[in-house]
Amino acid sequence: MPPVVNEETCIGCGECYDACQSDVFYGSENEEISIVSYPDECWHCNACVSVCPTESVKLRIPLPMMVLYQERTVRSRERSSRA
Repeated sequence: MPPVVNEETCIGCGECYDACQSDVFYGSENEEISIVSYPDECWHCNACVSVCPTESVKLRIPLPMMVLYQERTVRSRERSSRA
């Protein structure tokens, strides 16, 4: 399942395009809303979500990956609270 870009809050900065290792946002241009060109190539690495300054990019995680994703998120929160 591909990332979803909120068109109302996206500022077209291109950070998601630059962060994506899979070129899911191929063809997107700066100053324009990001386009999900290759949704099947998404690895659900969360890079596009983490770099978005307006939190306009969200991931839809497939059900089999949901358990792993939630566990990773909890662990990263625990690490940041210790610092």
